[in-house]
Amino acid sequence: MALAFYMDHNVPSSITAGLRIRGIDVITAYEDGTHELDDATLLDRASEMHRVVFTRDDDFLVEAARRQRTGIPFHGVIYAHQLYVSIGICVEQLEIIAEAGELDDILNTVLSLPL
Repeated sequence: MALAFYMDHNVPSSITAGLRIRGIDVITAYEDGTHELDDATLLDRASEMHRVVFTRDDDFLVEAARRQRTGIPFHGVIYAHQLYVSIGICVEQLEIIAEAGELDDILNTVLSLPL
């Protein structure tokens, strides 16, 4: 079963659109009405929905690392730096992850793009 993504408010709409064109299941924080929530609450929301968070906000990595240290479970975070990873690379690699990955593979894990 393909992974589903939860895009935080720092993700350009062009990445979301590119994934949707490819048939990848994506929801944004704006669509979910959570774009003003803090990173911890947003990560909880994504986990409730069994979705992996994709972000370009390096502050999100702090919350993920805190959870890893303290054993608080989450459904995974994928991070791509805003300046060093292009939109095209994000779309291509997120599609690969979504189609080839399993939720168990990314639970409580942080992946960085490019792979």
